[in-house]
Amino acid sequence: MVDIRPLAHVIGALLIFLACMMLAPALVDFRAGLSNSRDFLESALITGGIGLAMRVATANSDLSRLDTRQAYLLTVMVWAGLPLFACLPFALGAPGLGFTDAYFEAASGLTTTGATVIVGLDHLPPGMNLWRGMLNWIGGLGIAFVAMIFLPVMRVGGMQFFRTEGFDTLGKALPRATDIARALLAVYVGLTLLCVMVYQSLGMSGLDAVVNGAATIATGGFSPSDASFGKYPGAAEYAGALFMLLGSFPYILYARVAAGQSGAVLWDAQIWALLRWTAYAVGSVTLWRVLTSDMGTEQVFRETLFNLVSIITGTGFFTGSFAGWGGYSMAVALIVGLIGGCSGSSSGALSVFRVQVAWAAVQAQIARIHSPERIAPVRYAGRRVEDEVINALMLYVTGYILILGVFTVAMSLVGVDMISALFGIWMALGNIGYGYGPMLGDTGTFRDFPDAAKWLMTLAMLLGRLGLLAVLVVALPSFWRA
Repeated sequence: MVDIRPLAHVIGALLIFLACMMLAPALVDFRAGLSNSRDFLESALITGGIGLAMRVATANSDLSRLDTRQAYLLTVMVWAGLPLFACLPFALGAPGLGFTDAYFEAASGLTTTGATVIVGLDHLPPGMNLWRGMLNWIGGLGIAFVAMIFLPVMRVGGMQFFRTEGFDTLGKALPRATDIARALLAVYVGLTLLCVMVYQSLGMSGLDAVVNGAATIATGGFSPSDASFGKYPGAAEYAGALFMLLGSFPYILYARVAAGQSGAVLWDAQIWALLRWTAYAVGSVTLWRVLTSDMGTEQVFRETLFNLVSIITGTGFFTGSFAGWGGYSMAVALIVGLIGGCSGSSSGALSVFRVQVAWAAVQAQIARIHSPERIAPVRYAGRRVEDEVINALMLYVTGYILILGVFTVAMSLVGVDMISALFGIWMALGNIGYGYGPMLGDTGTFRDFPDAAKWLMTLAMLLGRLGLLAVLVVALPSFWRA
């Protein structure tokens, strides 16, 4: 059996941290004279009390030797369990959501998906909008830690390729996981502060700048307005596109730059591929829209840039009437949403790294078919990719597409039309946040979806965020055998 006492000890600490975070929106609402502050305090007491009880009950746990099975289980328990407590303010205070909607909103925030069931964001208590932005920010930071420290050790989806890079090559400057965590935190906080200051200089209110800045760097997409970035047309869209891209780059590269390895970013294969593919998508859709509409070129380019960057980075902000841009634009959006941002960031979907290696593996296989005697190893960024990495990566890609199809069919069986179902699962599995289809037409949110569909999307969010296999492995009976 897996010893869960050390895991409970860690989760208890995270719950205490989450309870402390609830005090910030409580203070904001208290200063605004709103009773919603009491709901945050009550949520903090419940969360902190349970967290403290877990810490006390497991005080003698040995945290020094977590094995791979415990790493799998801890990862799943954190991302599935924390929304149970993060959703308390949504249920106890404004907007007074039911359990299904509250858990959906909290899971969407912590997985940095950014899908919402709340209508009337502009009229929510300021503390509640701050809490939504904080959930995005906390989730993005946690995902960065998991992506760079846990997933390589757990060998999920080919991420073991980065184990050497993260702990050996980079180890000359950052030799231990704790040092990597500190560097990631410094990068994350620095980018967030810079983004908030830029947004505020472009005319956003203090609260809007903080919420949007936190959600941008986390590639989360929770906005304090129903209009999302449509509330801030112009320069803020360009700034948003820039910071969304920065948030989708591998965070560890910023730490390498800070350590004096400036060439790390200049020669990173993921970053150049992401920028190149984004340019192709934005350029082609801009040309399409210029030729098929009477809008000005600058406005077309600005809206196209912002929305497609938001989708490929998995952020979920939107501006303009993106859903009405036509079939070609939606097809491009669907493709870039499947690709996603860089591995080692808070972006979701397949990731640039996996798409690059999968394509290289296909090319190598074609070369072997054409010339059976030819040796055609798969290489990435000058390094040979081992068969173990390729097998894990191809399994991930296959599983991703399979789950997308199966969950889409399941959504249609619970009363969702096929277009809304496809884009709903595409949104959730890729942690994109942006939906499309008839069921979103009235509110632009997922409020009108059946509860069963919301749970399917919530599960898809968790699957996409945890690398699919981490959840499926824990579900196997053999995982729990000694």
